[in-house]
Amino acid sequence: MSKAKYTHFIKQEAKKLGFLNCGIAKAEFLEVEAPRLEKWLTNGFHAKMQYMENHFDKRLDPRLLVDDAKSVISLSFNYFPNKTQNSESYKIAKYAYGEDYHHVIKEKLRELLQAIQDEIGEVSGRCFVDSAPVLERAWAEKAGIGWNGKHSLHIQKQAGSYFFLAELIIDLELKYDTPTTTNHCGTCTKCIDACPTEAILPNNVIDSNKCISYLTIELKDNIPNQFKTQMNDWMFGCDICQEVCPWNRFSSPHQESLFNPKQELLDFSKQDWQELTEETFKKVFKKSAVKRTKFNGLKRNIQFLKE
Repeated sequence: MSKAKYTHFIKQEAKKLGFLNCGIAKAEFLEVEAPRLEKWLTNGFHAKMQYMENHFDKRLDPRLLVDDAKSVISLSFNYFPNKTQNSESYKIAKYAYGEDYHHVIKEKLRELLQAIQDEIGEVSGRCFVDSAPVLERAWAEKAGIGWNGKHSLHIQKQAGSYFFLAELIIDLELKYDTPTTTNHCGTCTKCIDACPTEAILPNNVIDSNKCISYLTIELKDNIPNQFKTQMNDWMFGCDICQEVCPWNRFSSPHQESLFNPKQELLDFSKQDWQELTEETFKKVFKKSAVKRTKFNGLKRNIQFLKE
């Protein structure tokens, strides 16, 4: 089989597994991203996420993550729901409605790698889903599956931005896609204008210190009082910049049953959330990404919104 046939096979298998898109880039050092990442860290825009300072070299070179890496396969997976929460409720980002995407998508990546090995032979690689030092949005652009919007999230013309990104880095040479060179956001600034905390800066930069997603998930200290009137009832994550993005008019509901939410999550009122017990938390968010903030973290967020 030629590189072109290998590549076609991989993309077909990815489609069978339910991935929205699949693009492939050569595994190499990310020269353009290196100074950007360094500047972002130097400016302290990673806030208290100290782990972002770790493995700087690995974030920029996939060959340090996988021996003899040749290709970075970038994949996207839709999570846009067909039902949303009660409009008079505290809100959870749509990506966390169902089971934890880390586990769901990593399992699909393992299946894809196994299919590659079964078809082609001895191929080594590793699966990555937002939990290792991989600059996923940079690789998605290099693989030509979309572009990074002004809100820094990845966008695809026919799908919007409600999707997860994942990577399979392997030691097999493939036919590489043409990198994305055109940003289709144009002069639109809706995401910047809509962000209540002004966390979206020029040149696709996010100041995590002000980002509602950071404040409600990653921040372990108390949320600063300066954001008291700016949270817009978000208790876990935030979708504001996606909700106003014109490209998301193309979003269509996902077909992954594991991403369907518990009915309580959709129906709960603010009063229900305020009275949330640890037992109910464990039931509603069993296998959920919301467990990252833990029961006490979610209660902290709810209390902050309530006051």
